[in-house]
Amino acid sequence: MVTAYHNLWNVERAFRIAKSKIEIRPIFHFTRRRIEAHVCICFVVLKVYKELERLLKMADIKMSVDKVLNMAKTVTTIRVYMPKNKTHFIKTMPMKRHKPIAKLFEKNFWEAQ
Repeated sequence: MVTAYHNLWNVERAFRIAKSKIEIRPIFHFTRRRIEAHVCICFVVLKVYKELERLLKMADIKMSVDKVLNMAKTVTTIRVYMPKNKTHFIKTMPMKRHKPIAKLFEKNFWEAQ
């Protein structure tokens, strides 16, 4: 019985995240295909949000997903094209203010998880 209530709490939290953080709202679609696509997109967005939450916890980054996303938007990435050898050089440059989320920009962070 207690386990059932605990799982209910998780479902309610997922709906709260979907409504407030991700800002998923009802959209009135009239064809089955569009309704299913909308539900699928909402589910994928929630899954990505929860996965990022899990990765932040594993990396011991004590910030909310929303704060991390807002901070990450301010990180500069430059891309330089070298015309002679036709290659691209990409460099992500976190500043001092990005120190709390610097782990996210390390080369192997996303591969090792």
